[in-house]
Amino acid sequence: VFHQIFSAPCWNNLSLHILICSHCFPQAYNIHVNGVLHCRVRYSQLLGLHEQIKKEYGSNVVPAFPPKKIFTLTPAEVEQRREQLEKYMQAVRQDPLLGASEMFNSFLRKAQQETQQIPTEEVVLDICLSNGQKVTVNILTSDQTEDVLDAVATKLDLPDELVGYFSLFLVREGVDGSLTFVRKLQEFELPYVSITSLRSSEFHIVLRKSYWDMAYDSDVMDNRVGLNLLYAQTVSDIERGWILVNKDQHRQLKSLQEKGSKKEFIHLGQTLKYYGYIKFDPCITDFPEKGCQVIVSAGNNELNFHVKLPNEQMKEGSFKVTRMRCWRVTSSQVPIANGTTNPCSSAKCEVKLELAFEYLMSKDRLQWVTITSQQAIMMSICLQSMVDELMVKNLRCRINSPGIGDDDL
Repeated sequence: VFHQIFSAPCWNNLSLHILICSHCFPQAYNIHVNGVLHCRVRYSQLLGLHEQIKKEYGSNVVPAFPPKKIFTLTPAEVEQRREQLEKYMQAVRQDPLLGASEMFNSFLRKAQQETQQIPTEEVVLDICLSNGQKVTVNILTSDQTEDVLDAVATKLDLPDELVGYFSLFLVREGVDGSLTFVRKLQEFELPYVSITSLRSSEFHIVLRKSYWDMAYDSDVMDNRVGLNLLYAQTVSDIERGWILVNKDQHRQLKSLQEKGSKKEFIHLGQTLKYYGYIKFDPCITDFPEKGCQVIVSAGNNELNFHVKLPNEQMKEGSFKVTRMRCWRVTSSQVPIANGTTNPCSSAKCEVKLELAFEYLMSKDRLQWVTITSQQAIMMSICLQSMVDELMVKNLRCRINSPGIGDDDL
């Protein structure tokens, strides 16, 4: 059943939006990642990338690139080219070979650094742990995500074989202490440049485990540093209310904390509802009916829904990844209040993201369920990584570096 359901998946975790930057000349294109400006590039730069990729991998592998035009483009042709470039970049990123290539990723990293005009130099960067503690690492501004993760692991004395169990996440902390997961930092970006370009103290980079199956906890807990990191995350998730605890369980947990029994604390945590889940901000769904408010959580190979119905009643339900035939992330530009309706004006529009999945509701009945959320890409990444772990288990293989999937540009 698992293979039948996943026989034709629609992997569309790529959120790469190319918007016309009207005040730039020559004509420039803004590349947004998850609604945030990543870099600004010209047509000639993208053409140069295309030629390099084609030379390396062959024209039969690389998608078609929008052709050059001799004459000045009309407004309609400008928009057409923008759409073609967006589709091209989407296609390259989603290709398992091209999207993971160092050629493609280094292009985006270099463009990000040039756009933000941050020179290569030595800097210090704070990485937060789940308990709020900060780990300060000395890096270069041009260091990619993997380099920064390795630097954090070295500072913490985390063994090399456990580094793959953790990832760096970009999060936004609200004034009330709430935590919003924006995205997992990717190989195509420079963490220092990413966090600096946001120019807000609300954003932080957090180290967190990047696997779902609690069976991997035992690998992590065998190491003192790994145990401390997992313990801090479990405590944090309980304090935030992400893990549900009743009064009796709370007393047991407090007693274990006082004794310093970290492993026992985690083992008890594993028995609690929503252990290991990521909780997302309130958003909108069309299930069970259009326009319902919902709080989505991801974990235990499912998306959990807490839906507020129009009659104010609350309903809880779960959608197992093993019953999802496919899913996709789509985006659209929505004019903001008092803004223009011109879709090419990036300053006057915001990006609307939707995650839709086709679900096997009952035998022979598939139905699409849609979630409208700025965290749609993060949700999609969670789904893909759950499937990755299930596939590995199905093949009875051991994964050396469990973690959330990387196709989330």
